[in-house]
Amino acid sequence: SICFSEADVTRVGRTARGVRGVNLGDGDKVVGVDVLSNIESPDYTIMTVFENGYGKRTEVSEFRIQSRGGKGVMAGKVGEKGGRVVTVFKVKEDDGLMLVSDGGQTIRTNVKDIRVMGRSTQGVRLMNLSSGEKIVGVTKLVNQDQEVSVPDNE
Repeated sequence: SICFSEADVTRVGRTARGVRGVNLGDGDKVVGVDVLSNIESPDYTIMTVFENGYGKRTEVSEFRIQSRGGKGVMAGKVGEKGGRVVTVFKVKEDDGLMLVSDGGQTIRTNVKDIRVMGRSTQGVRLMNLSSGEKIVGVTKLVNQDQEVSVPDNE
């Protein structure tokens, strides 16, 4: 995981390939990107979900600000128990999550029920999976107490 200032990203033309955000190692790939408007905000934690049904929240302050194009820091302990990282994104305490497995199993859970843990851990079990089953999709759900405006189709 890498955290850098948006100001470090130079503007490029429409046909350009862009600029390097992170220097990936062999076998690494980008699985999530999110914008933190205030790195010091206690409102958000970073949600990490692993393919074998594990997940965790980590304080934003554990991810130091680096230069764009660096190697980054470990966001979670990848191993046989948890598997590979499926996704990473910012969450608030009152958000919900929907997890979907490749076997069609779906579960909904509250973010506040998931422990906040350090970067070098694999987390807690979020979903019980059948043998060989993997989590393939995760989405953040809008807080049900918030009003959602739907535009009129006139």
